[in-house]
Amino acid sequence: MPITRIRNAAWVIAWDPTTARHAYLRDADVVFEADRIVYVGRLYAGQADTEIDGTNLMVMPGLVDIHSHPSTEPFFRGIREEHGLPTMFSTGLYERGFAFRPDAAGRHAGKTVAYSEMLLTGITTVADLSGMDEGWIDLASRSGLRVFLAPSYASAKWHLENNWQLQYAWDEPAGRKGLDAALKLIGDARKDPSGRLSGVLSPAQIDTCTADLLRDSHDAAQQQDLPFTTHCAQSVNEFNEMTNRHGITPVQWAKSIGILDHHTILGHGIFIDEHSWLHWHTHDDLNILADSGTNIAHCPSPFARYGQTLEHFGRYRARGVNIGMGTDVAPHNLIEEMRLAATLARVAAESITATSLTDIFHAATAGGAQALGRTDIGRLEPGAKADLVLVDLKNPWMMPTRDPLRSLIYTAADRAIDRVFVDGRLVVRNGKVLTLDHAAALEALTEAQARMIAAVPRFDWAKRTAEDLTPLSLPTVRGLN
Repeated sequence: MPITRIRNAAWVIAWDPTTARHAYLRDADVVFEADRIVYVGRLYAGQADTEIDGTNLMVMPGLVDIHSHPSTEPFFRGIREEHGLPTMFSTGLYERGFAFRPDAAGRHAGKTVAYSEMLLTGITTVADLSGMDEGWIDLASRSGLRVFLAPSYASAKWHLENNWQLQYAWDEPAGRKGLDAALKLIGDARKDPSGRLSGVLSPAQIDTCTADLLRDSHDAAQQQDLPFTTHCAQSVNEFNEMTNRHGITPVQWAKSIGILDHHTILGHGIFIDEHSWLHWHTHDDLNILADSGTNIAHCPSPFARYGQTLEHFGRYRARGVNIGMGTDVAPHNLIEEMRLAATLARVAAESITATSLTDIFHAATAGGAQALGRTDIGRLEPGAKADLVLVDLKNPWMMPTRDPLRSLIYTAADRAIDRVFVDGRLVVRNGKVLTLDHAAALEALTEAQARMIAAVPRFDWAKRTAEDLTPLSLPTVRGLN
């Protein structure tokens, strides 16, 4: 098996097993053989087939993205950034999902663009919560990413007949068929020769699935040794819907039907009972999440655009809730999500000490790995997968590099990423994806977005155009005198 040595790296973000946390290691070697790390430390004494000079590099573990929608979110550039309804507690999720519908060919291009963005920004593992698209396994395999395919299915679809009331079109047999199809797809993915594909069972939302579908999905996940995820506590609308149905919060209802444990990832988990927007009479949800071992997928960007945030990252962690990070919006850049998460946590807590970059980075690596049930990703130690990101310390945005992780997250972001390896395979070099045709996918995405925009009046409840729903940020004039 070929052995690669990154020699004398200036900084290594290594895994310290004594603290179960990341730590800096200076002037050290990182060695991997085929798809596994075999050495992290000073002065590797063995032979290597390939050597990389690490003098001006920081070596860090690949980032773990546990919540993403690659087949749809790339379409919303120029559409969703300022789209939200005051009549629906600021969210634009329901109107946008109802009116803007990418076609199948477009969704393939969207995934390709999103996967490319992930690789370029240091993501090496992703949970992809897409719909059931043809060719998905092949694309995931070709991408070079470590992909957990999480095909979403539900007992109901959201429905709108006005701009303030969320309604539901129920079709319980469709949910059952979706579960069966998801199990088959995940089974096929696990047989992929790349060895990098797995799955997550993903009934779509707590409010669009029956209790039986959620329970059966959770049970199947345990039987198949798979993670389980659903969107929960993601909007005020959902909170109000669930309390109207059941008299208890979405988190409390999830507990009552037996789907909360360490296998479970709740998408977002923002609107728990003590959130300041809700004024609910209980303060039990955070304890329920912590005591059950439930994981939270934290995706700050889409909610911040609505004026919403988790309240707050540091409090969830202090209570013992494991948090992973996700890219629930374009760009699919987990470094930028970490920066925003740290800032919003301090704003929400009104305290500089509310959380640290240490905790945020842990969430984007080992915390996400824990949520997915993995101990061999999101860390650099012997035996872990060779999923590595090499950061160029001589990039102008990184200098000076007194604390390179801070420089990367608060200043440089993906501009400083030099190379990315997944399973020991080089997938990014010099700012270019080596596994996918990013440029061609962007052209296809542009054409598909135009088709989606043209079709908006067919689906919108009031037959409005895209320009009616999301006007351009500046007026268009014919000419200036």
